[in-house]
Amino acid sequence: MQLFELFDQKLIILDIPTTTKDETIAYLANALGDAGRVSDVQTYIDALHEREALSSTGIGEGIAIPHAKSSAVKEATIVFGRKLSGMDWQSLDGAPAQLFFMIAAPEGADNTHLQALAQLSKVLLQPTAKAALLGATDSATIIDVFKRFGEQPTKSVETIPTTAVVSGPEILAVTACPTGIAHTFMAEEKLKQAAQKAGVSIKVETNGQAGIENALTAAEIANAKTIIVAADKKVETNRFDGKHVITVPVADGIYKADELIEKASKQEAKIFKAEHSSSDEAASTADETIGRKFYKHLMNGVSNMLPFVIAGGILIAISFMFGIHSADPMSAEYNTFAAALKQIGDLSFGVIVPILAGFIGMSIADRPGLVVGFVGGLLANVGGAGFLGGLLAGFLAGGIIIALRKGLSWLPKPFEGLKAIFLFPVLGAVIMGLIMIFLVNEPVAFLNESLQSFVASMSGGNKVLLGLLLGGMMAIDMGGPINKAAYVTGAALLASGSEAGQEVMAAVMAGGMVPPLAIAVSVTVFPKLWSQRDREAGYLNYVMGASFITEGAIPFAASNPLRVIPALAIGAATTGALSMFFGAASPAPHGGIFVFPVMTNVGGYIIAIVAGTLVGAIILSALMKKQQNAAGGARTK
Repeated sequence: MQLFELFDQKLIILDIPTTTKDETIAYLANALGDAGRVSDVQTYIDALHEREALSSTGIGEGIAIPHAKSSAVKEATIVFGRKLSGMDWQSLDGAPAQLFFMIAAPEGADNTHLQALAQLSKVLLQPTAKAALLGATDSATIIDVFKRFGEQPTKSVETIPTTAVVSGPEILAVTACPTGIAHTFMAEEKLKQAAQKAGVSIKVETNGQAGIENALTAAEIANAKTIIVAADKKVETNRFDGKHVITVPVADGIYKADELIEKASKQEAKIFKAEHSSSDEAASTADETIGRKFYKHLMNGVSNMLPFVIAGGILIAISFMFGIHSADPMSAEYNTFAAALKQIGDLSFGVIVPILAGFIGMSIADRPGLVVGFVGGLLANVGGAGFLGGLLAGFLAGGIIIALRKGLSWLPKPFEGLKAIFLFPVLGAVIMGLIMIFLVNEPVAFLNESLQSFVASMSGGNKVLLGLLLGGMMAIDMGGPINKAAYVTGAALLASGSEAGQEVMAAVMAGGMVPPLAIAVSVTVFPKLWSQRDREAGYLNYVMGASFITEGAIPFAASNPLRVIPALAIGAATTGALSMFFGAASPAPHGGIFVFPVMTNVGGYIIAIVAGTLVGAIILSALMKKQQNAAGGARTK
């Protein structure tokens, strides 16, 4: 398929009427819908915004390429829009965008479509083609530009003669962006152009939607001076062991190509040392910042934990529908099926901390890290360290295995296999166990008991202040020791049979319901602030929050703690204070909305929960918006 075949004269707009980025995305997407190329315009728009959230599709030099791959797209199509006065698109070079190419790719796009789409990026980097597009007076001329330039591949620089005698290209590169449609190939083209200008030979491997193309061979890697990895997603890097490797975001491959080629030619890059890990190759690259590595490891744990949180929460919520005591064999409400669901849900929830710790450890140190992290997470569970202890255990696991690798590096090569299956897991588990048992769990248990005593001592004081404190505590670590301290205190006071105990229990439960509810409201009202995966998980939090399952908010708190936790804590504290103010009381220690019929002043209780949920959702959305704006501002500088 030729590039020009993806254009339709009816989808070429020479003077778009919009003035902002969001308006333009919606306008061009609706043009696709009107032309019958998209079955669900809103679904496609959501996919476009999700891609935009990863990094701006304003590629600079007056060009923007908003793009997305979606099941709503019927056939691969490119919509062309032009606004000669330009508009802000948060491009990395700060230049207003004048030419807009909205790429619509279906989920089942074949390689011929994807290759044609990739060619677009290369054409737009040719100054003559860009000038022709800016000067075109009708849609037929626009298509003719792509007929002429799309059929002329840029000159290969892999065989440019140089004074140095090398076997294969002097410089190798790998480019990859999250969607693999545009930036991957633009970085390829820019690097080739920069190499041509510098008079050096280069070969570029692209990791696009069509898969790996122009793959680097072992011989080429062995003979290359330097390898440039311009990628925003995981690529295989262990093959570059012992070579000079430059690791940068894919955008640098577009905007800093000359600088990268110069640095590569002079071999001004660190020697890359492979971690012999297949679980997260990109995390061990040479030039990544500590913050970027930390984020990747953390997200590996969170993404693997999320299915367990969702499965456990939904099953427990369904069991409550049979009665709040339906899983208790001694209760008249006992139901065998409900009890089975509750047991399965509890088991699923019971492993979320070990799963989190294990997969953080695996991200850092491969399978030995998984084993040691899982052990640390189990010990955090039984020792009272909870969710925060699991986070610590995950990173400890990675550090322990790295230290063991270095400490046992003197062993002869035949012991390599023994290390991975015996020495690392056994020694790592022992070290992790000793650290958790003697250094982590006891201090956290002491802190837990101290918090319980402190909260109990306030029970006769200012009820509103007590509700504020307990509600906030329920959202600080969501299932961890602080949360458990508040819950255990409420349950203990409830067991005393006093009215004050029922009021405290109600405030505790309300505070625990707010975090997932606030997240659910935020992803519903402000979907553009969240990724597709976050939105899908966020909607399920309506059920979890209504059922008093605070843990539904953990994946969100773990991925962005500095913004999510304060917002949720303020919302939960507001709810706890209002619950005590209205005198709401609960005779049951669990159940969420399922115990409303047996509560005192349930009307005031509902007002308290709604108010706290809205406060939390508004603050959370404002902080996420601020983060998004800051990221956009940084890209335009």
